[in-house]
Amino acid sequence: MDMKEMLFEKRIDGEVKYSGKIVTVVKDKIELPDGNTSYREVVRKNGGVCVVALTDNNEVVFVNQFRYPYGKVLKEIPAGKLEKNEDPLECGIRELSEETGYTAGKIIPLGEFYPSCGIMDEVLYMYLATDLKLGKVHLDEGEFLTSEKIPLDDAVQMILNGELADGKTQIAILKTWALKQKGAI
Repeated sequence: MDMKEMLFEKRIDGEVKYSGKIVTVVKDKIELPDGNTSYREVVRKNGGVCVVALTDNNEVVFVNQFRYPYGKVLKEIPAGKLEKNEDPLECGIRELSEETGYTAGKIIPLGEFYPSCGIMDEVLYMYLATDLKLGKVHLDEGEFLTSEKIPLDDAVQMILNGELADGKTQIAILKTWALKQKGAI
């Protein structure tokens, strides 16, 4: 038996506890690797994207947005939720344009991020956008935010100082910085 088989939990049954516009919450009965049963509560969500928009001057474009669960404004990279069956790259292009007005001449995938793998199945797709051209911001109805540019090195220092709390922003910026250090971008 390989490691994956030794650790695998099998779904036996389950029920939807809540179904909303953005998330669904399920409670599944599972079989543990030792044969015993247990339960898992899972938040199901379509996922999303985030984009590090890096200017020719090595600045990162940030958005400042009130985040209701935390009761405060957070500084983040542009991001948004995936619509059902939407291509993550197309979503990233759309969200970057909507929130910042920028379009990118080049987009590099930075990988996937699982923001809360113990309770949620959401996958965030991360991208780096370069060769930026500024256009017009066109926010979704009910969306309110401001944008600003911060030098990449300063953004990394802000992460290290605990000034940027958003997980997707931290991961994507640090990956971008690492790629810059290697000369890969």
